[in-house]
Amino acid sequence: MSLVKFEIFSTVVELGSLTKAGETIGLSQSAVSHAIASLESEWGFTLLNRDRSGIQLTHNGERILTYIREILKWNEELGQEIASINGLEIGTVRIGTISSVSVHWLPEILKKFTDHYPSIEIKLMEGDYDDVEHWIATGLVDFGFVSLPTSQHFEVIPLRKDRMLCILSDEHPLADQNEISFEMIKGEPLIKSKKGSDNDLIRILKEHHVTANIKFELTDDQAIIAMVGNGMGISILPEMVLHRIPTNVRALTLEGENYRTIGIAVSSFKTLAPSTKKFIEYLKSWLSEPPKFE
Repeated sequence: MSLVKFEIFSTVVELGSLTKAGETIGLSQSAVSHAIASLESEWGFTLLNRDRSGIQLTHNGERILTYIREILKWNEELGQEIASINGLEIGTVRIGTISSVSVHWLPEILKKFTDHYPSIEIKLMEGDYDDVEHWIATGLVDFGFVSLPTSQHFEVIPLRKDRMLCILSDEHPLADQNEISFEMIKGEPLIKSKKGSDNDLIRILKEHHVTANIKFELTDDQAIIAMVGNGMGISILPEMVLHRIPTNVRALTLEGENYRTIGIAVSSFKTLAPSTKKFIEYLKSWLSEPPKFE
């Protein structure tokens, strides 16, 4: 068995394409195909189904993938530990992130971190909460940013609370209120994030016994804000995504304590590679400074 073949197989699954995997690794498509065929021949079963729509993991391929990614992870961590013993700071940190963290935290963190540790490579995968949890569980990322609480199978570190605010058009009858009660917004047309990004909203509405009157469900926060500004409904979003909102949109406090808790989740902190531990410590240090919503 070859770690190179394992890396090829994992990359093909991640990118969903033999050609893209070859371009990423620096091999021809035929070399990638040969490596997959070699594993299938060695193990005696098919790993991938190939058709015009692309490639799909077989059931056996799914069973094997978790072990292959675990082997690759341990090989990466071994290399980093050896480098650390020799006083070198190298490695790769794979991070699952959500849009608001990508916009407000990561640019400055990554700039400063890579200035200090230029030999540590950072790889980002951005998605919604469900995506990030899936990537952590399957080993596709070393850790991910999530909204707590998350899966009980993960180990977590809470990082920062982020207020949930009600946004509405400046022409809305409630626009002049200092605080919005949940009684006020019962029955209001609601514009919300798509499933997988709406965990915090659903939790808050459930806590206050509000049945959502959902009018639109959108992927992009800025699209939601634009819809609200044009009087198409109200929304409830984290304060972190509401910087520089248009002048025709009001962001108002909700009654009570309503917030999301942004944290990081991992399968196990004990098995993290040195470079990942170093990044997490750097992240926590950066967040110990006052919040920045520029």
